[in-house]
Amino acid sequence: MNNKINQLFTERTPDKKLLSLYFCAGCPTLDGTADVILTMQKRGIAMIEVGIPFSDPLADGPVIQSAATKALKNGMNLHLLFSQLKAIKDQVEIPLVLMGYLNPILHYGIEAFCQSCAEAGVSGMIIPDLPFDDYLNVVKPVADKYDLRVIMLITPETSEERIRFIDDHTDGFIYMVSSAAITGAQRSFDDAKQAYFRRIDAMHLRNPRMIGFGISNAQTLKAAQDNAAGAIIGSKFVTLLDEAEGNADLALDRLYAALSE
Repeated sequence: MNNKINQLFTERTPDKKLLSLYFCAGCPTLDGTADVILTMQKRGIAMIEVGIPFSDPLADGPVIQSAATKALKNGMNLHLLFSQLKAIKDQVEIPLVLMGYLNPILHYGIEAFCQSCAEAGVSGMIIPDLPFDDYLNVVKPVADKYDLRVIMLITPETSEERIRFIDDHTDGFIYMVSSAAITGAQRSFDDAKQAYFRRIDAMHLRNPRMIGFGISNAQTLKAAQDNAAGAIIGSKFVTLLDEAEGNADLALDRLYAALSE
């Protein structure tokens, strides 16, 4: 199997720190998904999380909740998203990861969802409210059939035993949530978060790690990249993309400027 997520981390040199961005499909414009993805790829983003809008996003802060609401009002749904992704499949060389809640995926059907992911060039999925037992018994066998990676999240509250279990039963990378709070930009990571990063680093897990939630400036980016394979930025980029009215080049200019401050 030739999964792009595995390729990305296998080919990465230890000193190369990855930057992954999240945006919500269908926001700020219904038809902007393809342009945002291709622009990110052109501008050096290593991996993209494409958010599936949902009406009740439990783990998300106000920025991503607002983006999901706007996307749904614009008319975004899974069928449309897959058709947009299929249209650019041959142009996308970096991993695409769909991030969404279980309800719309169950409604679409697990098998149909995984098949559509494979047909649209998607490499993996993050489902924050997927119970681990359901992942092991229901989702993983189907995802494996289509060579898809199901990425699991860990937080500062996740026990070492649980982290080891996740590490043993997943592939691709582990998404380290910087805090147990909802998503949203932060100015810095406090001592407790830094200690959490170091504690996980010392576990020498099999899977590479990416750190997300709260990264918005040079300080938080460096802290994340010093303690993992790279960083994931969501709320900050979603805000900038909205302010730029969907102009991904302009949003990325502003993001790179913010990350150097």
